[in-house]
Amino acid sequence: MNEEQVERVRELLQQVPPGRVTTYGDLADAAGLSSPRLAGRILAEDSADLAWHRVVNAAGRPAPHKSEEQLQRLRAEGAPIRDGRVVLSAARWRFGD
Repeated sequence: MNEEQVERVRELLQQVPPGRVTTYGDLADAAGLSSPRLAGRILAEDSADLAWHRVVNAAGRPAPHKSEEQLQRLRAEGAPIRDGRVVLSAARWRFGD
């Protein structure tokens, strides 16, 4: 992971509007990263000032260690949530669309 990758992920995440989410995979693809795990690692280390809660896994599930906080933030923004996960068909943000 280098500084350019970190900045690209930060820039992309700032594009995701309130009430919408992206997946780790979508974020990694848009940033040109080798894997979704790298996007997750960048967020784990450098997202305190970002809307980290707008990134979910490919099934729409929140991060296990912060699931309650993440879902609460997403609900407050109006993201559609059902059975503990974001309804991706309604809330998924696609970069470049």
